[in-house]
Amino acid sequence: MKPRISPINVGLLGIGVVGGGTWDVLSRNAHEIQRRAGREIRIAVVADRETEKAKAIVQNRAKVVADAFEVVRGNEVEIVVELIGGTTVAKELVLEAIRHGKHVVTANKALLATHGNEIFAAAQKKGVMVTFEAAVAGGVPIIKALREGLSANRIEWIAGIINGTSNFILSEMRDKGIAFSEALKDAQKRGYAEADPTFDIEGVDAAHKLTILSALAFGIPMQLEKCFREGIQKLTKADIRYAEELGYRIKLLGITKKTDKGIELRVHPTLVPARRLIANVEGVMNAILVKGDAVGATMYYGAGAGAQPTASAVVADLVDVTRLITADPEQRVPHLAFQPDRLSDERVLSIDEIETSYYLRMRVMDKPGVLADITRTLADSEISIEAMVQKEPGEGERIVDIVLLTNRAIEKDVNQAIDRIEKLPTVLGAVTRIRMEALL
Repeated sequence: MKPRISPINVGLLGIGVVGGGTWDVLSRNAHEIQRRAGREIRIAVVADRETEKAKAIVQNRAKVVADAFEVVRGNEVEIVVELIGGTTVAKELVLEAIRHGKHVVTANKALLATHGNEIFAAAQKKGVMVTFEAAVAGGVPIIKALREGLSANRIEWIAGIINGTSNFILSEMRDKGIAFSEALKDAQKRGYAEADPTFDIEGVDAAHKLTILSALAFGIPMQLEKCFREGIQKLTKADIRYAEELGYRIKLLGITKKTDKGIELRVHPTLVPARRLIANVEGVMNAILVKGDAVGATMYYGAGAGAQPTASAVVADLVDVTRLITADPEQRVPHLAFQPDRLSDERVLSIDEIETSYYLRMRVMDKPGVLADITRTLADSEISIEAMVQKEPGEGERIVDIVLLTNRAIEKDVNQAIDRIEKLPTVLGAVTRIRMEALL
């Protein structure tokens, strides 16, 4: 008869939406989780400033304290689950937990993208684990796929819809033919967007997640400051409609690629061929394409947020830590997939250096020679045109929209060409530029 193995005691920091979901999943599936982990995983202490609310949730099945530092410094738990968020107090708590020899599970993408290098170095030195499946794409197991499932591959690129709020807004703009501002209001009304939606619509949230994915894919340190960001707030319903007419859909994508020149790290609206699976991911759902040299393109799809999906990832990390808690630290899966002494110092490219195709829309006077001037300007910058559409002017109007799709070109050259086109006397206002990706 096997000796009884004592439970793993967990300290839960924050029992809000995700924390409450974590408590619920662990409680509801306790028997199944124990069968998988080999021992009981029990939340012994919950830290939350709203102690009465926390007590109402745990119903005397765990100790409740107001001070999270009491949990990370005490001897009651072996694993700390950080669900407080932010990059200040959360950082102090995580580092303090590591200093006290505790393993850490976190869903905090901003913390890892900003301070991950310091946190992982501290954990490596102390011989403890920091796991973070819930930090990217909620319940979609993309972190585990990159760290383990695809470890035989040389990753070529990743392209992901990793912010559900922006994807919902773009889906609404396309389906209903409405403007960005109206779609944003709808997202806020439904609770998909915050009162201050900046992190979502300006690509900040996606940049945090992409920084983590890029580090895992290519074995480089976290470099959030080098991630290019462009949000969706300037997109118009005209561009959504024109893209559709040309066989494309516009998605806010996080893209990271390994090229001969270095690593691309960029978040921006992107035209994607409508026949691609990822182009048909709608609403608040997330999807991530990963291209490996051996496996080819693989796609990971699911709910990127919410109490239960995110809790699923948190509890999966708890199971992993429980299984490996007695393992030799040298034999555990490295935090960033590659051995710490084998991280690359490969350069992250500036946006001016990237090469892709482009959608260019401009308002012009409906006069002879206008198109010739524009195409000549592009040719002077060695930019060739793949397709061109000239919209019909309205009745009595002498102004038309011209939409051009270019072949692959260097961003710096495209910027120069746009600057010159905007100076043509027949071109009215700014040129709209949206990058394109074939995702083959």
